[in-house]
Amino acid sequence: MGDLAVGARSGHEGPEERPGRSDEPGVDAVVDGATPGSDAGDGGSDGGEGATSGRDAKQPKKPRSFWKELPLLIGIALVLALLIKTFLVQAFSIPSDSMQNTLQQGDRVLVDKLTPWFGSEPERGEVVVFRDPGHWLDGEPTPDPNAIQRVLGWVGLMPSADEKDLIKRVIAVGGDTVECKGTGPVKVNGKALNEPYVFAGNTPCSVDDQGGQFKKTVPKGKIWVMGDHRQNSLDSRYHQNQPGGGAVPVDNVVGRAIVIAWPPTRWATLPKPDTFDQPGINALAGAAPGALGLAGAVPLVLWRRRRLTVAAARAARVSGGSTAG
Repeated sequence: MGDLAVGARSGHEGPEERPGRSDEPGVDAVVDGATPGSDAGDGGSDGGEGATSGRDAKQPKKPRSFWKELPLLIGIALVLALLIKTFLVQAFSIPSDSMQNTLQQGDRVLVDKLTPWFGSEPERGEVVVFRDPGHWLDGEPTPDPNAIQRVLGWVGLMPSADEKDLIKRVIAVGGDTVECKGTGPVKVNGKALNEPYVFAGNTPCSVDDQGGQFKKTVPKGKIWVMGDHRQNSLDSRYHQNQPGGGAVPVDNVVGRAIVIAWPPTRWATLPKPDTFDQPGINALAGAAPGALGLAGAVPLVLWRRRRLTVAAARAARVSGGSTAG
């Protein structure tokens, strides 16, 4: 009996004596697949525990604290502010009274810097910020900002104290003839300007011998600028003895001031006055009809001369034929 038992376990008996082997269908599947509660089932349990550990490893990490994220947020904000200042909009502070009452000293204006990137040039009537074309700011006090103000100014969150910029109104552009006689009005290409933006109590033109009386043709690629506070503005009129004759190169223009952003009580847009849209003020537009007329007349004259030449030649041939006959 003992030998038979050992034989059965060592596989020396026939198939009918082997445990777990049978000719009946489905038995092998039961043995190979391991019935519930078998060692294989235990192994499956171990595999299940391994899967659970894998799921634990895929759980989201605990988010970092706000204070750890703060430096990254500040860095992104500074980069965005620098890009905006460079390509889109920049804030400028008004340092003087030369643009009263349109702008008051201490106002903050936002300047559009995007349109010049697409080739747009300053137009008559616009308020523009431009870099000093040369010695306009000589003798002006230089601000002394602290380190924080310098950083904020560099990225555009505050007006920069290091930039030598001025703000004036464009009165004439390249090719225009602008003039001041007596107390005014100012004339552009012979058209008198109605200037309601001029400071109350001021005259459009200044009666003096330092530049207030003039007649000037603005060179191409330049603009003629004047302050709204006419008797308190050292603008193009008073720099005619310097290179450029008082006109400002278009390349020096930083952008157009579009809105007063600060203080809130002063919020306002800065549109172009209607007086600069009056018919005939555009010198090129005034010359266009004559130029078009000349261009149209030239072909007609040439065509008529050709017809006359051909007719004369025919008459000569006819006359010669009759004489020969």
